[in-house]
Amino acid sequence: MSEQPLIRVQNLSVAFQSEKEEIMAVRDVSLDIYPGQTVALVGESGSGKSVTAHSILRLLPYPMARHPSGVILYKGEDLLIAKLKRLRQVRGNRISMIFQEPMSSLNPLHTVERQINEVLFLHKGLDKKAARARTLELLELVGIPEPAKRLTAYPHELSGGQRQRVMIAMALANEPELLIADEPTTALDVTVQLKILELLKSLQEKLGMALLLISHDLNLVRKIAHRVCVMYQGRVVEENECAELFDAPQHEYTRQLLAADPSGDPVEADRNAPVILRTEQLRVWFPIKKGVFKKTVDHIKAVTDASFSLRSGHTLGIVGESGSGKTTLGMAILKLVDSKGLIESNGQRLDGMSQEAFRPLRRQIQVVFQDPFGSLSPRMSVAQIISEGLEIHRMGTVEEREQMVIQALQEVGLDPESRHRYPHEFSGGQRQRIAIARALVLKPSLILLDEPTSALDRTVQSQVVELLRELQRKYGLSYLFISHDLAVVRALSHELMVVRQGEIVEQGPARQIFASPQHEYTRQLLEAAFAAPATVTMA
Repeated sequence: MSEQPLIRVQNLSVAFQSEKEEIMAVRDVSLDIYPGQTVALVGESGSGKSVTAHSILRLLPYPMARHPSGVILYKGEDLLIAKLKRLRQVRGNRISMIFQEPMSSLNPLHTVERQINEVLFLHKGLDKKAARARTLELLELVGIPEPAKRLTAYPHELSGGQRQRVMIAMALANEPELLIADEPTTALDVTVQLKILELLKSLQEKLGMALLLISHDLNLVRKIAHRVCVMYQGRVVEENECAELFDAPQHEYTRQLLAADPSGDPVEADRNAPVILRTEQLRVWFPIKKGVFKKTVDHIKAVTDASFSLRSGHTLGIVGESGSGKTTLGMAILKLVDSKGLIESNGQRLDGMSQEAFRPLRRQIQVVFQDPFGSLSPRMSVAQIISEGLEIHRMGTVEEREQMVIQALQEVGLDPESRHRYPHEFSGGQRQRIAIARALVLKPSLILLDEPTSALDRTVQSQVVELLRELQRKYGLSYLFISHDLAVVRALSHELMVVRQGEIVEQGPARQIFASPQHEYTRQLLEAAFAAPATVTMA
């Protein structure tokens, strides 16, 4: 390890000026990052992790943000006072960043090729042919299937995991000295997480690249980090070598984080309960049309011949890699995409039913989406968001609807007085509770949960998992639980279904599959999720 740090942060403080007061988001943070070293910043949402990292490249909303104290030295040069021209030379070239939300970071009007090429044109001066070759190489490195076909794709045409991989490819394009990764694997399934970790490790060995990793996934941190800094309320409360911190945490908050993995067993359920949802040979194929007359030349086979059943009061976990068809399968059940094959709920055929005929049944089948910030309207108060479904289905008077909203908020552990506030005034975990309340208020029998905990801290994940178990125990709810987080799936699911490339490769009792997976792909998923961390050493 080099004697001189690549990045030295000393006594950094960050303050944000609001209309009423100044908020100290970061207080006297100090840390060093050496070439080839991985430093992890861990802590709950709002602890100051991202603000600290964004300060290195001065990406905060200045002048609303300011630094009352501190320096950030890059090879001895203070970036906090560097000229904008110098910062442009550093940004994306010597220090690169992977952002948490790829959909908001990628330009929706530009293709994948154009967005990655832009980085290569700007910093490397490559011509179009060389840039395309390098772009293909990068897409292949980060595990994009059929990269040549993805060059002309737009962000909305990719899955969440594929969009994140494009972001990683852009960040790695110039082989930076420091890569700042802000929750880089949040939207990725466990096998791709493992591939990305291996990729980052190999790049570190090849380039001597340093990595500043911001994550709430402690399993990920344990597999890759050399040093760990634990942040709480804007301060670093503990810093240590990775193995020592996990083996013998000193601070009480660190111990709470390490004990926060979702645990416990699914709610007890009647094995002979009636079937609430059944599909047979369910298929979702998207046509590929070409030519002047838009003739169908092929299909994207998102879901092929999916057959399963879900009993009342049970949870069916659906797992698989990004792009495997998990979410498309859920959207087909909700009749949000066209499909072929049988869909039956409570003995009633849904396939072939018109949207108008299906609308009254929607209150029985509700959904909680992956990103609560994107699924909650920023222009509506919490009360309006939760009561919208009640109004559409004409349930109760105005006074009765308000009482239903209050009850729903109480059931998900939120203060009913907060119903007059707006989504941006809540944390990620609180917004997800609001999304659950919106689904719950209609008293459904089935809730589709699409990655409901993926963007949440481990401590908040455990709270949401316990909330879902309690609601299932209380109301006999059935869940279709889509997730790439197998620890959460194991804590909630009675049955498990493994999906790969649109096809079900294994299904059965969850406990049995976790104990003895039969398909090779299932074994790969479980090994990637629960494998013991390798010892991480510095060269």
